[in-house]
Amino acid sequence: QVQLVESGGGLVQTGGSLTLSCASSGRFFSTHVMSWFRQLPGKERDFVACINWTGGDTDYADSVKGRFTISKDNVKNTMYLQMNKLEPEDTGIYYCASTRDSAGVTNIVRPNEYHYWGQGTHVTVST
Repeated sequence: QVQLVESGGGLVQTGGSLTLSCASSGRFFSTHVMSWFRQLPGKERDFVACINWTGGDTDYADSVKGRFTISKDNVKNTMYLQMNKLEPEDTGIYYCASTRDSAGVTNIVRPNEYHYWGQGTHVTVST
């Protein structure tokens, strides 16, 4: 079983920066993928960024490319999302998630392909 705990959310002004963390524990499949999703109340959960088990392959939603950076520290068992140039449209609850065996694929963007989820951390970007 895998446990995921997000932290680092908060209130920030437009143009500001935040770094989210996702601390993990448990036993992962060797070829898993971890991702960040975000969700507004009443809306679907949207893909933000993903990273493979080695940390060497990443992918991003078009809306965050060039502004967000996903990374992971396999020694600390922690994944990060560095968010720069934040916009009001980035507001939402940010969730980290992990697949089981990804079969070597990194670009997994559908929420229903992820088996483990954190509780979420709130990000609010004010105008």
